[in-house]
Parts: sequence; structure tokens; C-alpha cells
Amino acid sequence: MDLAVLLAAVLGSAFGAGADRLAARWPVHEDGAIRGVDWRTPVVVLGSAASFALLAWRWSEPADLLILGLYVAALMVLLATDLDQRLLPDLITLPLIGYAAVVTLLGLNPILAGKTQLLLADGDLTAILGAVLAPGVLALTDRIFRGALGMGDLKLAVSLGLFFGLSQLFVGFLAASVGFAAVVLLLILMRRVSLKTAIPFGPALIGAGVLAAVLQP
Repeated sequence: MDLAVLLAAVLGSAFGAGADRLAARWPVHEDGAIRGVDWRTPVVVLGSAASFALLAWRWSEPADLLILGLYVAALMVLLATDLDQRLLPDLITLPLIGYAAVVTLLGLNPILAGKTQLLLADGDLTAILGAVLAPGVLALTDRIFRGALGMGDLKLAVSLGLFFGLSQLFVGFLAASVGFAAVVLLLILMRRVSLKTAIPFGPALIGAGVLAAVLQP
């Protein structure tokens, strides 16, 4: 294994552990309790380790890794909070929208590299379409299937669309959906959840974002 990938996995593990412990305390639980280490801890730690390792495997330029790493780090904190409280805090999702818009507008977004960044040029057009259509499609399908999509999911979808563009986010979302469906099916077979259980959708969106960053051609 490449040393950079291994180092990224180690750093990702440490960050994931910190994100899990943060989510156990913040946002403050209604009963004031602080969750101990449980099944969510290894999920976030392993998810963070894999995400950062995949970034290091796919991207080599330090500037690209920094831009993508900051975004993915925020996604890992959101993963932890969503698993802990089924909550995607505005304190993270709203700044992510601004971050995605700024790096794309300034031409710093490696996902849209090689595309012009002026309004209605190719780079911005795909970002604008992604920012509008990603939450729009999610809201429509949620209404049709009477799901439990929250406003946090929609705000996250806006930044995902801005950051990755419509086509790349679609690729990541398809890949993440397969994995998400497999996990849900496994949990149903293990009788950990039922068909009536409200399952947070944030992890699927977060997985789509990570995969969109890695599957970029």
C-alpha cells in the first residue's frame, strides 16, 4: 500500500474517532446525556479512514487534496451527527454551500477542473444544475414515497450539487445507493430495523459525495 494512502487512512481514523466523540456531545442531546462508545463509533472511524485513504489514492496534488479533504472532513462530522441524532446541523451544512460555491467560482474545485468558471459557462452551469436538481429530485421522490427526508438532507444536497456538478454527483449517488440498499437489507434480515423504521438518509448522501470525489475521471 502506498505510504500516502496508509498515512491518510491513519489520519482519517483519528479524525473519525474525534467526529464520533464530538457527535456524542454536540449538538447537545435533549436529555443532556453523552453517548458512550457503541456501534456508531467503528462505523464513523472506518468510514472516515476509507474516505481519506481513497482521496489520497485518487488525488496527488496537495492543493486538490486540501480542497477535497476539507469538504470530506465536514461530511464525516455530518455522518457522525446523523448516526447519533439523525441530524445534519445547519452550522455545517450551510457553510458547506458557501464553500462549494466559492471554490467552484474561483476555479479551485478539482472536480470541475478544466471547465470555465464564469456564470453559465460549463463549470458553473453543471454546478448550478446540480444545486437545483439534486435537492429538487430528492424532495420529489420523498413526497412520492412518503419518506423521512429532512431539511438538513436538502441543504446537504445543495452543496453536493454545487461541489460535484450534476453528472458526477449522479454517478456517486448511484454507487452509494447500491451500498446503502445492501446495508439496509442486511439490517432488515438481522431484524435490527423493520420496513417501518425511519432510516436516516444522510449517510447515503455522504457516501455519494465521497464516491463522486473518488470516481472523478
